[in-house]
Amino acid sequence: MSYLHIDGIRKTFGTVIATDHVQLTIEQGEFMTFLGPSGSGKSTTLYIVAGFQDPTAGDITLRGQSILNTPSHKRNIGMVFQRYTLFPHLSVAENIAFPLRVRRMNRADIDDKVRRALALVRLDGFGDRMPARMSGGQQQRVALARALVYDPPVLLMDEPLSALDKKLREEIQHEIRRIHQETGVTILYVTHDQEEALRLSDRIAVFNQGRIEQVGTGPQLYASPATRFVADFVGDSAFLGGRLLQVAGDGAAMRFADGTVLTGLPMHGAGRIGGAADLMLRPERIGLSATAGPDGASLPVTVEDVTFLGNSSTVSARTGWGEALGVRLNFGHPMLGQVRRGDRLHVHWQAEDAHVFARA
Repeated sequence: MSYLHIDGIRKTFGTVIATDHVQLTIEQGEFMTFLGPSGSGKSTTLYIVAGFQDPTAGDITLRGQSILNTPSHKRNIGMVFQRYTLFPHLSVAENIAFPLRVRRMNRADIDDKVRRALALVRLDGFGDRMPARMSGGQQQRVALARALVYDPPVLLMDEPLSALDKKLREEIQHEIRRIHQETGVTILYVTHDQEEALRLSDRIAVFNQGRIEQVGTGPQLYASPATRFVADFVGDSAFLGGRLLQVAGDGAAMRFADGTVLTGLPMHGAGRIGGAADLMLRPERIGLSATAGPDGASLPVTVEDVTFLGNSSTVSARTGWGEALGVRLNFGHPMLGQVRRGDRLHVHWQAEDAHVFARA
């Protein structure tokens, strides 16, 4: 039996389809992230799990039992929002204790749980402080402690760190990961930040236009994207447009605008001969050399710029038919210091590092 199952959830607002047959199983103790752009349906799905919205169709089950007819306040699910939603007139300890008081827990147990919740988020000694006297990161820790204090079976987090600056966001990401490992709580986490999703998650569900395009671990999504959208949204990538010259099983050949033909390219999904397609390459998986690589995995390019970024440099190049292509070279690469604007070089890659996607 699955722990938490989202079964064919569909949500419409008039003629607008917010989610369309979202199907997903989350295991107990898993950190699952909903990743996608604004309007992709990830937050709507989260709100349906929380009970803040009713689905047009589909079901949500927890431990095999539907929770759709259970009011949100009785689902016992924790929730952390982008805005901290702390009560400004209550102290930190009183804010954390609030859900326990609502549940009419006795005072001794409340004090014990609040003390342990403060220790969990590393705010020992802050119980008497007022929220207004705390930093944004500290307030978000209080909100996290309040959501966890009553031991919910599932914790939902909707863009909880988007209001924080980069350094503080990374610090709280580390804390969220630590807390998940210490408590084992099942987490559903919504973000549009791919780096945040990769850093935190056990698995990631990539949303687009109300549907889940792919579910997998970070390395799976990065190395084997199922669709062009996933390839573009997760990680840096370059897309070179051309026509399919041949399609055989999961392999393809492409012809580009200047007549260049590449063969032995991994094909994702179906495609038709003569149809438009895109070849996707990751900048850090592209080699750069003065001579051509193996047949079917090499292209001549002209260097347009070289940008030093500390631990790596980006070589901006252009193909013979005018499309841009970026190559990332790690610090110490033998080509660095030798590459100049205007140089005619070759990019090359391993066959498994290329991905071809037919255009709709």
